[in-house]
Amino acid sequence: MNNSKNAHSNSWRHVFLLILVLGSLAIVLMQSPIKQDLSYHEFIDARFMFGIPNFYNVISNFPFLLVGIYGAAFCHRKLIGPSKTAWLIFFIGIGLVAMGSTYYHLEPNNQRLLWDRLPMTIGFMGMFAALLGELVRPALTRYLLFPLILVGICSVLLWHWHDDLRLYVWVQFMPLLVIPAMLILYRKRYSHIYLLVFALLFYLAAKLLEMFDTQVFSFFQNEMAGHAIKHVFAAMGAAVILWMLQIRKSLE
Repeated sequence: MNNSKNAHSNSWRHVFLLILVLGSLAIVLMQSPIKQDLSYHEFIDARFMFGIPNFYNVISNFPFLLVGIYGAAFCHRKLIGPSKTAWLIFFIGIGLVAMGSTYYHLEPNNQRLLWDRLPMTIGFMGMFAALLGELVRPALTRYLLFPLILVGICSVLLWHWHDDLRLYVWVQFMPLLVIPAMLILYRKRYSHIYLLVFALLFYLAAKLLEMFDTQVFSFFQNEMAGHAIKHVFAAMGAAVILWMLQIRKSLE
């Protein structure tokens, strides 16, 4: 009887998450194709220093490399369970972001932006698959990890081949809609899960810093622009997730 009640109580939660995922996808796809604005590549801080173009936008990727290497090593040595591979892929993706973003910022253009966005979506989908398994049902990580990564890769290739960002926008922002819902609706299997909220806040702050690149540059009296700080904030969000994985305890 209890198992039947639990299954019934979870079914509406599953349906609600499915509506969020598919509903948000439908809304995005109903929009007109979103083309890449070429002015995106015109960052306000393009200073050439120590032989490096766009110096601060390049070196600010270093925290991604540190978090990625340390996180991947931790997952490989310490994590167990069905979500281990997903978390490992998340941190590998974070480490690859450092290389892809560095390559892009040395000469910003659409061709190089491909290598910035690919590892970003791989890491993001790895994290999303891990959380689906840890918050909803463990088997979801095993079944959805590689399909989600494939969707992330396809979203970047769709933009690259057809100049349509709609699927890429959905891949970036759908988890930001679904993860808070999972945190509210489902029983927690691990302690310190609240740290995910801080990680998401760091990511949202990073997106705002990216949007207001010029204004931040002016605020700091032309010393540091928003895009370089965005890299640091996004890496800090990944570092918070690593910290959560290191200190959490099973509640089961």
